[in-house]
Amino acid sequence: MARSPLSSAQRARAVVAQRLRELMEDAGISAREAARRCDWHESKSSRLLSGTTPPSESDIRLWCAACGADSQTADLIAASKAAESSYASWSRIQREGLRQSQRQYIPLYERTKVIRVYTSTVIPGLLQTPDYAAALMSAIVDYRGIVNDVDAAVAARVERSKVVNDGRHRCVFLIEESVLRNRFGDVGTMTAQLGSLLTILGKPNVVLGIIPSGSQRDQGMWTVETFMIFDEAEVQVELLAAFVTVTVPSEIRSYESAFSRFGSMAVYGRDATKLITAAIEALG
Repeated sequence: MARSPLSSAQRARAVVAQRLRELMEDAGISAREAARRCDWHESKSSRLLSGTTPPSESDIRLWCAACGADSQTADLIAASKAAESSYASWSRIQREGLRQSQRQYIPLYERTKVIRVYTSTVIPGLLQTPDYAAALMSAIVDYRGIVNDVDAAVAARVERSKVVNDGRHRCVFLIEESVLRNRFGDVGTMTAQLGSLLTILGKPNVVLGIIPSGSQRDQGMWTVETFMIFDEAEVQVELLAAFVTVTVPSEIRSYESAFSRFGSMAVYGRDATKLITAAIEALG
């Protein structure tokens, strides 16, 4: 079963906090003394040592100096940055618009051999038509109140989607049937998007499974947040407020297990075609 995607980020922060504690103990000083040497309140030391508050680069430099461990500064700063990158708020990722968030992961998509995607909300990004993507991104811009660079972001998403068509990657998509009925854009946009899914069904390197509404959940898997598995190395999870990267092997296996369960619930081929066609007909 899929665990909370926050656990990887929390674990990474805990590792940094533990390392700060070890430096303090190796120096033979207390948290109070470390705070005095850093010229900050003792409560801040407590927050850093518990992992409640992530340390800034300045905090790490001061802490290492207070503990007589300047040689550890660079490694700790790198570890802290890695910990924070595992959990990134959308406000930080998208502060300059959507384009960059689309482009920054292109190298990851290109080097991945097998991409697995589950979604219960929207058509997977790799399968979105430009008009559908524009409608969805416009809604995101409006909700988050960020820079409107939708046209550039759509172009970047289309570029990223080339991995579906170049034949060098195996892509497996599992989507809830309700996704076919969630409308973005006008009827023409949705009709074209659903029609595009029908063409995807014929690609030899792509598997598209649809989990029918009314599936027996207690014998399969409940709906969860959108997640993407890149080979066996990384999982990306999309939450409402943040983007989480999972790299802990046991947690990756948890998402793989969930994906397998979703896969056993999905229908493929002709049965998937029937569900997509029914959704097109329902548009009127």
